[in-house]
Amino acid sequence: MSQTALHLGLASAAAKFGSYNGVETALNFGSTTGEFAALRSACGLFALPWRSRINVTGKDRVRWLHNMVTNNVRDLPVNRGNYNFVLNAQGRILGDMYIFNHGESLWLETDSRQVETLIAAMKRFIIMDKVELTPENEAHVALGLCGPNAAKVLAAAGTDGTGMAALETRDLTVDGVSVTLIAGPEKKPGWFEIWFDQAHAQDGWNKLLNAGAQPVGSEALEIWRVLHGIPNYGQDIRERDLPQETAQTDALNFTKGCYIGQEIVERIRSRGHVHRQFTGFEFPNGAPALATGDPDRKAPAEITSLANIPTPSGVKTIGLGYCRREVMESSPQIDVNGIAATVVDLPFEIQ
Repeated sequence: MSQTALHLGLASAAAKFGSYNGVETALNFGSTTGEFAALRSACGLFALPWRSRINVTGKDRVRWLHNMVTNNVRDLPVNRGNYNFVLNAQGRILGDMYIFNHGESLWLETDSRQVETLIAAMKRFIIMDKVELTPENEAHVALGLCGPNAAKVLAAAGTDGTGMAALETRDLTVDGVSVTLIAGPEKKPGWFEIWFDQAHAQDGWNKLLNAGAQPVGSEALEIWRVLHGIPNYGQDIRERDLPQETAQTDALNFTKGCYIGQEIVERIRSRGHVHRQFTGFEFPNGAPALATGDPDRKAPAEITSLANIPTPSGVKTIGLGYCRREVMESSPQIDVNGIAATVVDLPFEIQ
């Protein structure tokens, strides 16, 4: 299991360590509830060691990648990004990523566990194209900020994030150090990522702490993720899932032309619906077990993520997963393996 580049620095801050998304990182800094509150009402600071970049270069990079993924890469402006799926010929999801136009190259940002699989799947389709895929797992590390005060903390740390659009990138120099700032997508309000080279990540962490950010571990981040209805590949999105089942419409472009799996995606669009839909669940009296697999995809509902949300009126249990369309249309009140549940739209509206 790999470790974050900030491992030693986080250990000195009395972080509790454990596994999250395949890496060893800080689970919490003493109070998951307090750290979750910082993400919602102040500014939380966290390492993102499970995120990696793939650098795509070569004169054919734009045309080739445009024909590989579900969104529009050809018309992506410089310093802008979008969300994408990579599909197989049957329209099943092989992975997800954010793609950024960085001028002379394209950046693919994805979870570290997907890097080898995605590179292997995509390299099969480099025939005569002038394209190179280079993983940057060891070269750079990302820190994240999230919360309504995130832009103020960035400014106090000498980093200008004012007026950034969703998935906009800025190459900046802070105290002589080159960094790349990325504004999160619309489904991640108040979210910023700062990419450093490995040697300067700890200094960047300390600077942001001194600017007023509160350190946050992965336990609070997981609660925040579920609350905002953001699926995690390998957990909420699996290889057997179809793009429209995941409800991630920001990953799909229906006017870009052909790409691998496009025929299936278009067929589903013309048909008008899928049989299962990614959605939210609220559990008033305890939570069911997480899904262990439904190869026939016939279960009325399948829970893929769970979280306990602290609220002024007590802890509420919520989850993410899939529900059969006919079940959802019959009633929002359903039974999930003997546990009462209510199907709700995402993101959750919990104060």
